[in-house]
Amino acid sequence: MNHTNQSLITQFIIVGFSDLNGTRGLLFGLLFIIYLFTLSGNITIIILIFTHLKLHVPLYMFVAILSFLEIWYTAVTIPKMLANLLNQNIITYTGCLMQIYFLHSLGITETYLLTAMAYDRYMAICNPLRYPSIITTHCCFQMAACCWIIGFLGPLTQIILLSQLSFCGPNRVQHIFCDFSPLINLACSDTSLNVSVDFTINSILLFFAFFCIIISYIQIMSTVLKISTVAGRERAFSTCGAHLTVVSLFFGSVAFMYVRLSNNYPVTYDRIMAVIYSVLTPMCNPIIYSLRNREIREVLRKKISNSILSSK
Repeated sequence: MNHTNQSLITQFIIVGFSDLNGTRGLLFGLLFIIYLFTLSGNITIIILIFTHLKLHVPLYMFVAILSFLEIWYTAVTIPKMLANLLNQNIITYTGCLMQIYFLHSLGITETYLLTAMAYDRYMAICNPLRYPSIITTHCCFQMAACCWIIGFLGPLTQIILLSQLSFCGPNRVQHIFCDFSPLINLACSDTSLNVSVDFTINSILLFFAFFCIIISYIQIMSTVLKISTVAGRERAFSTCGAHLTVVSLFFGSVAFMYVRLSNNYPVTYDRIMAVIYSVLTPMCNPIIYSLRNREIREVLRKKISNSILSSK
């Protein structure tokens, strides 16, 4: 009987944190608090930016779009992780494919949004006179729209190839959510094409974006080092600090997770990398942008001060 185009398995069991029985309650509480903090932090940044006219500039429009993206990005994985910790660890075959698709679509969107933000900083520092006429708010939203389009088209080939595999054996996904590698490992059919295509697409998408960011920052560094005053150099670098921190966290964990020619990595390794890019990085973004951005920090401080005064 040929199962090439048909999956015999209708649902999967996500193993998740099943080996942490003694600390599942503690982990659930910690993950729930992180999720609430991530949501509230990103929502706060969006509200601050859209309610204060002084923040209606491309730099902060990108930050608001990134925060909006992080809300959806975490919604794809963390609620399912929480359900898994409550022993609700079954996911349908279609649900698993959908989770993989949206996880990677939003991840690719974030990759290119961070690239667009690097270009924004390059133009602001290296071409300050042309910057206002080129990087307008309209241009900012056009660039962001392109990032979303690339993101939602990016993983289609991998998802189509994955859907062609047959699953007729074990249905336990050795991961904290559905993803390409752990699902491919369960397939009964030949997966060499899937592994090669995954590596090729992930490498092209990640390295092209990373190359653009590196080139942008080489130009930025070259321009900043030519600034005669220390204060001027510090001011120029301060606008890039938050972005560089987020880029390092996100690209580092994603590259270690997805750019590889083999799927035979320890389960613990995959879980740690997945927690970093799907939980910790989205949690850190609002902290990084609120603490490292002087304008956002000032607006937030005024907002808190006004709230305290009005409550008295």
